[in-house]
Amino acid sequence: MKEYLKKLWNALWASTDVDEKAEAALKEVKARMAEMKKEIADVQAAAKNTVTQAKDVVDAAKGKKRRGRKSNNRRKTNNNSKK
Repeated sequence: MKEYLKKLWNALWASTDVDEKAEAALKEVKARMAEMKKEIADVQAAAKNTVTQAKDVVDAAKGKKRRGRKSNNRRKTNNNSKK
């Protein structure tokens, strides 16, 4: 009888998929954590850019010239176009 109950118990545990579900859940959590780390890095970079631009606004209020890319009206045009 004891041997029969052991076999029955092992058969029941073999037929359940609790451990497979736990492994799948763990895999899903790891994948989501990796995506969250990427998004946090993106947010951090955007925050740094925002701080830099805020400093530029303060400098503009003080009267300092604009830094960065030159405006379009300062670029030379090519006058060698064929007619």
